[in-house]
Amino acid sequence: MQMSKWVPDEDSMKSLRLVQWMKELNLPDYDSFYQKSIQEPEWFWSAVEKELGFVWKKPYEEVLNLDNGIAHPHWYVGGECNLVDTALAKWAETDRMAILWEGEQGEVREYTYAELHAWVSQVASGLQKAGIQKGDRITLFMPMIPEATVSILAAAKIGAIISPIFSGYAEEALKTRVIAAGAKMIITADSFLRRGKQVDMLQTVRNALPELGGVETIVVVGGSDLEAPFMDWSRLEEAGSFEDSVRMKSDDPFMLIYTSGTTGKPKGTVHTHAGFPIKAAIDARVAMDLVEGDRLLWVTDMGWMMGPFQLFASLMNGAAMVMYDGVPDYPESDRLWKLVHKWRVTQLGISPTLIRSLMAKGEGWLDGHNLSSLKVFASTGEPWNSASWLWLFQQAGKSQIPIINYSGGTEISGGILGNVLVKPITPAAFNTPLPGMEVVVLDENGQQVVNKVGELCLTKPWVGMTNGFWNEPERYIKTYWSTYDGYWVHGDWVETDGESWEIKGRSDDTLNIAGKRVGPTEYESILVKHEDVVEAAAIGIPDSIKGEACLCFAVLKGHVKASKLLEDELLEMIGHGLGKALKPKGIYFLSDLPKTRNQKIMRRVIKSAYLQQEPGDLSSLVNPEVVREIALCNEEDIAGNHRSEGDLMRGNQ
Repeated sequence: MQMSKWVPDEDSMKSLRLVQWMKELNLPDYDSFYQKSIQEPEWFWSAVEKELGFVWKKPYEEVLNLDNGIAHPHWYVGGECNLVDTALAKWAETDRMAILWEGEQGEVREYTYAELHAWVSQVASGLQKAGIQKGDRITLFMPMIPEATVSILAAAKIGAIISPIFSGYAEEALKTRVIAAGAKMIITADSFLRRGKQVDMLQTVRNALPELGGVETIVVVGGSDLEAPFMDWSRLEEAGSFEDSVRMKSDDPFMLIYTSGTTGKPKGTVHTHAGFPIKAAIDARVAMDLVEGDRLLWVTDMGWMMGPFQLFASLMNGAAMVMYDGVPDYPESDRLWKLVHKWRVTQLGISPTLIRSLMAKGEGWLDGHNLSSLKVFASTGEPWNSASWLWLFQQAGKSQIPIINYSGGTEISGGILGNVLVKPITPAAFNTPLPGMEVVVLDENGQQVVNKVGELCLTKPWVGMTNGFWNEPERYIKTYWSTYDGYWVHGDWVETDGESWEIKGRSDDTLNIAGKRVGPTEYESILVKHEDVVEAAAIGIPDSIKGEACLCFAVLKGHVKASKLLEDELLEMIGHGLGKALKPKGIYFLSDLPKTRNQKIMRRVIKSAYLQQEPGDLSSLVNPEVVREIALCNEEDIAGNHRSEGDLMRGNQ
């Protein structure tokens, strides 16, 4: 493990809310606090909701009940609440800012908590009058605009369930998630701008609509000349005001976030009124020192987990959510630093991919921007490399601003590993599991290991743990609880020396494209729809900017010849189905894909062969000869530079 680059000082630690809270709990240091949090989870999660001032309509009778086993915990048993009471109504009498929004073209909108509360109440009433009832699902397909935040809060206020999805998805990805959620309504926007170019969201919805039989209403921000089932957003604001939030049980769902896995359709993680908001808020409070009056900007999308995280981390803590709807290096490469300076941001959330792209543009773009408002940088989504971490710390942060490395997932409602500001921070690493998260690293035999790469596992439930998968209870158990008895297996390779932790990548086949997790089957299912493709496989390969890029392999029908024209056609299909941001780097055509005797495609073998790494045991393959064919695809450059027509045609010549 590396030497520390940032070390806390005694004076600055005194002002941290974490230090003050530990003192109030009569705990002498962080290690004592962390150990008590994992040894006494009932004590800890009771202390957490009190620290956040969570508002209960009816107090809970029991913090944690495990009668249904560790995979199905019940939190705050008997309690009744509505997250809106804590995230919004609690602060509504103040003049504190809740949302500070800026668009790519420089437009600005600002809302106090009082204004946001009134707006949410109006839209909640409008949703009810539009036919939305408690338990109904609403798909949110929106750019990063204030209406997206209002939609989430308004749906929760009336007991509906929101399902936010990535604004850049194309129609195939949209359809899959709308159908899986059983959505009754879609809330979208007419369009948005990226690098000055218009992205037509409404047309994407129109293209998907013939296959969305359960959708009754489509609400459009900025629409015009709309006919049923489309309606303009303004109609939601004309139906009066819904004042008192609906009473919900602690573990009633309010949000479904679909996250990709290695097989099958995306998984609908179920998040509850007393789950996601509490976990997100306490992580930000403990790790990032996010407190009342702070300003949190995260470069994200409401369809990725960090969008709702930013929302609830901010509002549950009485902070302002600084929203930016645009590209962080447009119209010039210093746009992100201008935002920090202009809005006096105190916590800035980024990804390693973003920093690598800004790093490539040079240090001059940092000149003239005052970043002194920042308490921390925060990073999530993918592993760092040392060069980009050090550039952010030394060049942007002048070796003064700590980087909170933060890793967990959609299923977690926040982080598993992180950095806290009472311990030294080393490049690209984590200095602790987050409080309440008991972490172990296990080898293939289920034995705990130190100084060796193994599976990241959790031994106890936590507030915010997904309440299963929507309508797929067996898949939930198989995904997280079937590898080792009694352990949540998260799917990350991790190494620790007991003090510092490093993530080495995914242990399953899930791709991580610039922090966006995408299942290989999402690519493969689109490819095999083409009449010339028999079967396909998708893998992730190293990429200097995104961290990981997708590469696809396809087997064609016997009479079909591989060509650059066919590759371009297939790439266009994927871009149309998943969105341009998720297009693969390229497609190779093979005579066959490596398979076991039961016809399972071995993506692990494809990846190792392509990267010219040791492929491991091939004894289970029925066609080991194809491994050499894959290796020949990339003899010259494992980064995937320009390929000739002949390179495309391995196995088809």
